[in-house]
Amino acid sequence: MTRSAVAVPDSAAPILEVDNIRRTYATAAGPLTVLRDASFSLRAGESLALVGPSGSGKTTLLGLCAGLDQPTSGRVRLAGRELGGLSEDERARVRNESTGFVFQNFQLIPSLTALENVLVPLELRGLRGPAIRDAEERARALLDRVGLGARLGHHPVQLSGGEQQRVALARAFVSEPRILFCDEPTGNLDGATAEVVKELVFGLNREKGATLVLVTHDDELARRCDRVLRLRGGEIVASEANR
Repeated sequence: MTRSAVAVPDSAAPILEVDNIRRTYATAAGPLTVLRDASFSLRAGESLALVGPSGSGKTTLLGLCAGLDQPTSGRVRLAGRELGGLSEDERARVRNESTGFVFQNFQLIPSLTALENVLVPLELRGLRGPAIRDAEERARALLDRVGLGARLGHHPVQLSGGEQQRVALARAFVSEPRILFCDEPTGNLDGATAEVVKELVFGLNREKGATLVLVTHDDELARRCDRVLRLRGGEIVASEANR
C-alpha cells in the first residue's frame, strides 16, 4: 500500500475537530451507548480538560479524539486528516507523526532503559544514521529537562512512580507532537510529585507550542487549562472557558 502524506493543517484551522460523535458497543443486553453527540474543536496551542465522574465518557472521548478507537457515528478530524476515512495503519501513522500520549499507568517498556523508552516513538518512524543520533540528543536533553539526566540507563523498576511519569512525559514530547493527549497524568502520584508533573506538562506545553487534551479528576489541573468540557452520562453537559 502506498503511504499517503500527512497533511499539515493551516495555522488558523482547528488541529482537532469533533463533530457529533457517538460510541455504541454491542452487549449481551443490547446496544450500550457510552458517548453521544459530542462536538467541539481546538486550535493549535490551546489546552482542554475533560472532567466528570467515573463512567461519564471522558476516556472514551479521549481515545476517539486520538484515533485509538473509531466512533459509531460522527466525524473526527485530527491534524488535517479525517480519521474515519483512514485504515488502521494510516491512523497509526497520523498518531505517530502528530501526537504524544501520557497515561496514568505510564506504559513504559520494562526491558528498556529510560533513554530507550523515550526513543521508542522515533524508532517507530524508522529513523537511521544522523537522524537517530539527533533524536538521541533530543531524548537526552528532554530527560535532563525533566530532572532525569543522571538516570538515562535506569530501567522502570529502578525508578519511582513520579520518575516513570517524567520518562513518559519526555517520551511524549520527543517527537515534538502537535497535540498531546493525557489520561489522568497525575492520578497515580502523591501530591508533591503530582505538582512537579503538572509544572512539567504545562511548561513543556508552552515551550513546544503543542495543543493539550487531558482527562482529569483534579480540579486544580483542569483550571490551568484554557477550556473545560464537563461530561456526565456520556454527554457533554457544559463547556467553560478559564481565560
